[in-house]
Amino acid sequence: MIGRWLERNDLPGCQQEPLAAKDAAPDHCLDRCRTAAPGGLIVAVDGGTIAEVSTALRELLIRHVDAGTIPGGVALLGTGNVEVVAAGVASIGGGPMGQDAIMRIQSMTKAITSVAALRLVEAGRLELDQSLVGWLPELADRQVLRDPAAELDDTVPARLAITLRHLLTNTSGYGMVIQASPLQRAMAANGTEAGPEPLAMGAGEWLRRLTELPLAFQPGEGWRYHHSFGVLGILISRVTGRPLGKHLAEDLFGPLGMTDTALWVAEGKLGRLPAAYRHGDEGLMETEPAGGGFYAGPPPFDVSHGELVSTAQDYHRFTRMLAEGGRANGQQVISPDHLQQMASDQVPAACKTADSFFPGFWDGMGWGFGVAVKTEGSQRGRIGWAGGQGTDFFVDPDGTVGILLTQVELGEDM
Repeated sequence: MIGRWLERNDLPGCQQEPLAAKDAAPDHCLDRCRTAAPGGLIVAVDGGTIAEVSTALRELLIRHVDAGTIPGGVALLGTGNVEVVAAGVASIGGGPMGQDAIMRIQSMTKAITSVAALRLVEAGRLELDQSLVGWLPELADRQVLRDPAAELDDTVPARLAITLRHLLTNTSGYGMVIQASPLQRAMAANGTEAGPEPLAMGAGEWLRRLTELPLAFQPGEGWRYHHSFGVLGILISRVTGRPLGKHLAEDLFGPLGMTDTALWVAEGKLGRLPAAYRHGDEGLMETEPAGGGFYAGPPPFDVSHGELVSTAQDYHRFTRMLAEGGRANGQQVISPDHLQQMASDQVPAACKTADSFFPGFWDGMGWGFGVAVKTEGSQRGRIGWAGGQGTDFFVDPDGTVGILLTQVELGEDM
């Protein structure tokens, strides 16, 4: 689920590697624009011009288009003002990929809903460590498996109520189950298993089905990816009394100028929605057509548990706010204290078990609020995350932002 961008040997004159790898840490490709050997892209950040950065990024994207890794992509890199670059096509056999392409950003949504929730804390409408049962009665009287692999009826009562902190840190007890188990099979059977397919039910029904099942572990005592953030979106909707999309539009996207970010693409903008693909035995296979699919127009049910579409320029406005201490347009969007917590590892070492996520995920890695955090090495302090449809971002402590948007599902070839 976490994308790895191009390695140093993706630069001109070096051996080419896949554009991203699902199982790797956020060792992002655009970072190589800052660390390459002389003649590479080091001037991009360290004194280079925006034009030099743009040329290098465009060449990088073109190489992966030519290799058949992606039909097209959009990227940006730098501090402060940056240029968005695009290469390739929006669909195989179709028109060129636009710099303003509206992309399915999937799990890059988590950082945005985390900020939205922290703003509710700052407004006095939520607390990080209070029970959420008042807004989410479905979470009352939770039962917990004695062991994550136990039978579904081998449970004990939850010792703690699920809190906002648990949701932001993926420690609620809900989440992806990597290993085969009764819980994994039950989630697949009732439609709550995470996967690449679009949402199949509304927010209320999804939460009802999810909470029919026991927790994998006591709240705060384990880590499982993803589902806590579906619950978070529903929580925000119920606290504010309006659908998640409407709240985000008024509270966050409007003030930040993120005019193309939403839970679906409006009819008048469908020409900017590229096709979606995944790699198959015979190359790229289309999973959603350009201008079509689940995100084309309003969905048939409440998607407060869903994920966003956005553009590189819009997401840059959000990430630049994070890079500039939580401020944008002269206003404090998120407090320095909450931003510091968001960008710091919040997961106890005891929760970072081998069965919690993909092999090697926790090597030099932590999780803050809605983002991964590099805890060791030259990238210490970097935050970022990827979306399953081939998108990725990072923000470095020095304010450098990198964003890569493709529409090819992450996997062995991506």
